[in-house]
Amino acid sequence: MTSASPTRIPEPTTRYRRTGQRGINTEMLSWLFMRASGVLLVLLVLGHLFVNLWLDTGVQRIDFAFVAGKWTSPFWQTWDLLMLWLAMIHGGNGVRTIINDYARSPRTRLVLKGLLYLASIITIVLGTLVIFTFDPCPAGADPSLLPSICK
Repeated sequence: MTSASPTRIPEPTTRYRRTGQRGINTEMLSWLFMRASGVLLVLLVLGHLFVNLWLDTGVQRIDFAFVAGKWTSPFWQTWDLLMLWLAMIHGGNGVRTIINDYARSPRTRLVLKGLLYLASIITIVLGTLVIFTFDPCPAGADPSLLPSICK
């Protein structure tokens, strides 16, 4: 029985050279943001799930009055706003990376990233407007559905 000889890994065709590029490395900042926002998002989402689904009677209490009562507090508005912004920017950055990796033509890459940025901006703006312009006591609503703060 002969032993197989170890396979040699060929030398790279080009050696690593520093580009001499100075300034801000946006890809490194993007990488750092993904790690930091990921940790923060885990904490925000777990806190959200704990308060909404586990405390008190759980999911049975979630209705319009529950959300309206929560969003009368600046704390919960900020919590949900931070969760929205971080999730959209984190997810958009991840999709941007996928587009950069898999889109072959520069034109396709430009179109896909343009659509991604547009969708992300629209979602962030609309979500922010909903959080800050939400009226917990709409005119003409059934009083039994309104939170106690409206009575």
